[in-house]
Amino acid sequence: MGEHIIKLPDVGEGVAEAELVEWHVKVGDMVREDTVLAAVMTDKATVEIPSPVDGEILWLGAEIGDTVAIGSPIVRLKVAGEGNVKPQGDAKAEAVAAEPPAKLPTPKPETAAPTAKASPKAGDQEAKPAPAVAKSAGQRSVSGAPRPEGEKPLASPAVRLRAKEAGIDLRQVAGSGPAGRIGHEDIEAFLARGPQVAKASGLARNDAIEDIKVVGLRRKIAEKMTLSKSRIPHITYVEEIDVTALEELRAALNKEKRADRPKLTLLPFLMRAMVKAIADQPQLNSLFDDEAGIIHQHGGIHIGIAAQTPSGLVVPVVKHAEARDIWDCGAEVVRLAEAAKSGTATRDELSGSTITITSLGAMGGIATTPVINHPEVAIIGVNKMMVRPMWDGTQFIPRKMMNLSSSFDHRVIDGWVAAVFVQRIKALLETPALIFVD
Repeated sequence: MGEHIIKLPDVGEGVAEAELVEWHVKVGDMVREDTVLAAVMTDKATVEIPSPVDGEILWLGAEIGDTVAIGSPIVRLKVAGEGNVKPQGDAKAEAVAAEPPAKLPTPKPETAAPTAKASPKAGDQEAKPAPAVAKSAGQRSVSGAPRPEGEKPLASPAVRLRAKEAGIDLRQVAGSGPAGRIGHEDIEAFLARGPQVAKASGLARNDAIEDIKVVGLRRKIAEKMTLSKSRIPHITYVEEIDVTALEELRAALNKEKRADRPKLTLLPFLMRAMVKAIADQPQLNSLFDDEAGIIHQHGGIHIGIAAQTPSGLVVPVVKHAEARDIWDCGAEVVRLAEAAKSGTATRDELSGSTITITSLGAMGGIATTPVINHPEVAIIGVNKMMVRPMWDGTQFIPRKMMNLSSSFDHRVIDGWVAAVFVQRIKALLETPALIFVD
């Protein structure tokens, strides 16, 4: 028998390190060749690491969330044959591999404080029964037993308010005052008994705390959002759009579409409207290198589409939207959305955007404050459509309305420029025939 060390392979051109985001095995597992051992992530691309040999896992060299350098040992296996580890190899690694799996320490029984009264347990030979407390017409037992159904607890308004704020059913609290009246000290005694005390309503306190390590794509998102909000002074502009005519046109085009064309959503129309608006205001299609003090104004319009996936938020990019018609835009959105959700989108498909659209669909809310996709200077947020009564000068008529909530980098884009840009998009969406006019 021998041992075999697996090192983190080269997972991409120019990549020097990767973050470990998932282990598929544990110490003691038997694996076969091509069994997936772990998943690592770099620049939003997740790569699975397979085993090149059969064997038993002896040692794992990193924890989830660790950043591992390319070429670093990550797994040690026991294999048939000589393996690739010489006897005079890394003594430290061999010592780690030889250690048995760590065992959780056996919890020691807690010793109650001298002033605390332990509750008797079933079968506890040392527990002594609580002394009986005599009841009289003006005194109630302090055992905490529920009151008879329909009996109203006696308490002052201040005590009732405190109980309400603490989520306590006063029927479960024993009063030590005259005629069983409940005072603040009784509330404190009840709370001191802890969350194990059930309430008559069936509600109980939950003091559990779960620590969840922020790793992988979620950590990348957190870092990107922090960078954007810390560096970019946002200005958000909200405008309502009458999309009645646009929705009628969209329905007609979908009804008459060819079999080789995708079903159109709102996004392709918005993308084409943005292309036309950017032609008038090219500064919106820019990346701001704030460290160098340079604005990179792009000719090609590469529209990022923020998409929610099981792993988190990613932004696939429709490249050169200025060269695509409405059907081509729709087909590319569908293709990229499927790739993003299945985790097969490439690094090139998830990078290179110059302006972004974010939409929550039917859950889009009335208005939002989108966070700019750094280092871009603008993001267009789509809110949900609603039929609302609108005044046409003589009467209220039902119209399909939708808000656009758009954010801009105020260092680069003035409020007036942002307003002109959004108003141009509004005009195009409200008269959708203009989208098709060159």
